[in-house]
Amino acid sequence: MKALVLSGGKGTRLRPLTHTMPKQLVPVANEPILGYVFRHIRDAGIKEVGVVVSPETQNDVRGFLGKGSRWRIRVTYILQQEPLGLAHAVKIARPFLGNSPFVMYLGDNLLAQGIKEFMEEFDSENLDGLIFLKEVENPRAFGVAKLNKKGQVVKLVEKPKTPPSNLALVGVYFFSPKIHKAIDRIKPSARGELEITDAIQELMRSGGSVKGQILEDWWLDTGKKDDFLEANTVVLDDYIKRDIKGKVDRKSKVIGRVQIEKGAKIINSNLRGPVVIGKRCEIVDSFIGPHTTIGHGTRIINSAIEHSVIMDKCYIENITRLEDSLIGREARVLHQKNQSRALRLLIGDNNVVEV
Repeated sequence: MKALVLSGGKGTRLRPLTHTMPKQLVPVANEPILGYVFRHIRDAGIKEVGVVVSPETQNDVRGFLGKGSRWRIRVTYILQQEPLGLAHAVKIARPFLGNSPFVMYLGDNLLAQGIKEFMEEFDSENLDGLIFLKEVENPRAFGVAKLNKKGQVVKLVEKPKTPPSNLALVGVYFFSPKIHKAIDRIKPSARGELEITDAIQELMRSGGSVKGQILEDWWLDTGKKDDFLEANTVVLDDYIKRDIKGKVDRKSKVIGRVQIEKGAKIINSNLRGPVVIGKRCEIVDSFIGPHTTIGHGTRIINSAIEHSVIMDKCYIENITRLEDSLIGREARVLHQKNQSRALRLLIGDNNVVEV
């Protein structure tokens, strides 16, 4: 079993943040989504991973993943010159995949329980495809599956105007080598892309055994700001334990599951978990509320922050309330005197916002 991780695309829905970094590297609980994906692949016992990258973001992805040694994985990089569809990504990865079965994992997606149990199910049932489905409120934004009365997949449609159900395809797929011949037989869609939904449909038409698995637990597709904030909330709820390694002065209060990394200083401030405070942070005269991640080297002065992701080396001062926000690296958010209204911001790296 091999893995194919898709880490290309331009991340247009997260601009301006993704002008300077791939969406797969935006941190959740101070670790990029791509890090959680590789953790799941490692835990499943997979050793060989192909990573599909784009020309615009490949250097950042390579810089984070390296050769994969931190996960005890061997990484092969596969350049996709243009985003021509998920099935196109599989097609150009064929030299790497060979005749091996594989799991395709979109690098901005995350499953709650990882993939080990599903890999075992795929192997034991001798399937040609195992796809995951999740009920969503906006099925028109996804590939959608139609099931028969027995719960079997009978049709797949990519981003339909009139969805046949509310069951979206999750961005994790298991395939046998038969998927390659199916991809060879399909044509680009009206969007000009080779759609993975068309390939799976062709795999079923040609007699391949494809099973749909409806997920009961959470699935995260982190394409937009609110998606990342939801991912941060879920990961903090599920993964974070109380762990205080930094310094907390006597005037400060730390309540609940709060993780404070080495070198961080908490001065005359209140922290209410779940919260992650990165290395070398300084929190002074401030309140950091639930479901907030503060990146490494960030300074927060006389401010209140809740349900937000603040990335590395930011500076925030005199902000009465910052919530539901995603703040890029080395950004500054300032006010000369405390403002009364709550702020909700999405700003990119190195930006300065004065309110």
